[in-house]
Amino acid sequence: MQTRQSGSIGRPRGFDTEEALERAMLVFWKHGYEGASTANLTNAMGISTTSMYAAFGNKEKLFRKVLERYSEGPSAYLDRALEEPTALEVATALLAGTVRTTTRPTDPQGCLGVQSALTASDSGQEIRDLLVAWRNDGYSHVRERFQRAVDDGDLPAGTDAGLLARYVTTIGYGIAVQAASGVCRDELQELADAALRNWPLP
Repeated sequence: MQTRQSGSIGRPRGFDTEEALERAMLVFWKHGYEGASTANLTNAMGISTTSMYAAFGNKEKLFRKVLERYSEGPSAYLDRALEEPTALEVATALLAGTVRTTTRPTDPQGCLGVQSALTASDSGQEIRDLLVAWRNDGYSHVRERFQRAVDDGDLPAGTDAGLLARYVTTIGYGIAVQAASGVCRDELQELADAALRNWPLP
């Protein structure tokens, strides 16, 4: 009588989940949440709909995983910018990172989070809420960093850290929308530089 050999039991998934997530991210980035159909996603990922659901859940759950990947990858410039020594350098690095990320020739133009938020029907309310929270989280980190700059004397006493953070992040999202419309990197960088010309100095 034959005995079962030791080793892994069960069928291997048969595809690289990290690579599949990367490809799904590019589809959502290019088409937005609603514009990315299940067929678009599975074709790009090279898997069947059944495999997609088994590995990642439904489209909404897949998008949540993709947004995490985007935050830790292409959008990670925000975390790096927050580590700059002065508030002006934080703002400069944040806007430069936005320009760079939204205009890469090898990636879709614009920002995945902004593109996916621009059009969403009632059925996409949970995604809209997710992206509102995602943007608010970024804003909150910038506001906290600017408040620390006020407390440390790097920004003038009385500076409204919240308003300044809203200004910088709004410029950043505006840059992303313009990039998606085809505005070139050099022009967007000029815009970013102009936005910071009257920065409050201590």
